[in-house]
Amino acid sequence: TAWLKLALLEVASAFLVIAAPPAQLQHPDARAMPSCMHLAALVAAALVGASQGLEVRAGQGLNPIRKVVNMLQMMQKKVEEEGEKEKELYEKFMCWCKTGSGDLTASIEAAKEKVPSVMAEIEASEGKIAQAKEDLKAATAERVAAKAAMEEATAVREKEAEAFAKEKAEDDANIAAMQKAIAAIERGMAGGFLQTATAPVLRRLVQRSDDLEDSDRQELLAFLSGGASYAPASGQITGILKQMLETMEKDLAEATAQEEAAIKSYEELMAAKTKEVEALTAAIESKTKLIGELGVAIVNL
Repeated sequence: TAWLKLALLEVASAFLVIAAPPAQLQHPDARAMPSCMHLAALVAAALVGASQGLEVRAGQGLNPIRKVVNMLQMMQKKVEEEGEKEKELYEKFMCWCKTGSGDLTASIEAAKEKVPSVMAEIEASEGKIAQAKEDLKAATAERVAAKAAMEEATAVREKEAEAFAKEKAEDDANIAAMQKAIAAIERGMAGGFLQTATAPVLRRLVQRSDDLEDSDRQELLAFLSGGASYAPASGQITGILKQMLETMEKDLAEATAQEEAAIKSYEELMAAKTKEVEALTAAIESKTKLIGELGVAIVNL
């Protein structure tokens, strides 16, 4: 049995050699290999323990060496398969290290090359944003001024319209009084006219008129004070009144023309300012949108 024990120990030693992977296949992480070595050590211990019972089994006609050899062959095959798997994983790891490092380096270099162009784009975009903000500020101020001009023009127009309406009403009343006086005098009904409510209106008109000469004013006031003794054949009072009526109608026509011209001017101004406000509003919206888009573009660079 001595030679049998020696043979078993040699077999165990050979298995230890088999279990140890070649140096070129060792993984960078040496901790991945103790499982195989531990397994080989257990096999060796088992073989040594099994040698103690070989004598008994040899006497019974069993073939323990064949059984041990078969077991070692099976374990050798398993160890070789695990070694191939380890080798494959190691090669994949090394390939990743080489290609990954290259890709990372290329990516870094590409980023470095891109930095100047990105910085230039950022500066250009920031310049555009600054200009857009200035344009936006100017457009906003211009729109405020345009709206203020429209409000001011509207206020002035309302005052002018109110003043014209008042003046026209007064002129219409004076013209009507003058026409009644002339018609009454021409019909020889001066005394009856002086008893109407129109006579005091005509008296105030004569007193305030700047177009009358003093002599004509005095004669008209004398007529309005006691016209019963007036002789219509002379026609002097009628002539003065007709001249005053013509002047009043002319003044009213001029005032009406001025009012119509003011209305037209106001409408043209409002139309122009409305278009200006609309254009400025569109510019404000466009500049605001541009500022937002440029800001997003800078963030995404």
